[in-house]
Order: sequence, then C-alpha cells, then structure tokens
Amino acid sequence: MTETGEIIISVLILGAAILFTRQFHAWKIKRAYLSIIEDLKSQGALTPDTAINLPYSQRSLIKFGLRDHRPTALKALVNENIVGITEDRRYYILDSRV
Repeated sequence: MTETGEIIISVLILGAAILFTRQFHAWKIKRAYLSIIEDLKSQGALTPDTAINLPYSQRSLIKFGLRDHRPTALKALVNENIVGITEDRRYYILDSRV
C-alpha cells in the first residue's frame, strides 16, 4: 500500500474514533439527565420548598476513576430551565412535564 493510502486510512480511523467517543459521552450525559430527574422525582423535589441537596452537584478533585457526567448534566439541566436551584444550592424540578 502506498504512503498516501496509509495516511488516508489512518485519518479515517482517527475520525471514526473521535466520533465514537463523542457519541459515547453524549450517551453517558443523557443517562445522567435521566438519573438526575429520577432522583429529584423520587425525593419529591418539585418546588423550591421541597428542594434537595445533590451530592454530585460539584466535581470532586480528589475522586479518581471513571468520569462522573452528573455535574455536567446538572449544569445543562439548570441552564435549560428544567431544574431549578435555590440560593442555598438545593435543586428541584422546574418543568412539570418532565
């Protein structure tokens, strides 16, 4: 095989790997969305008065291992006005359709 052919195949493999990892992380964040909503519903956090603390709301610098996507997903849910946050950093569901 020529050098040009090897470069083209290498670029295609690299592109496929990048697409795969992006899809994997998107899937993990979607699962984190559902997990957060389920946590809030199961604990009855539907209003600011019933808001709850979520232990995974902040990233831990000490924790090593697999990446936890819940802090990222929680920030996105707050930004999209699906989950609300109180002044004392407790969370509740804003959108009743969820």
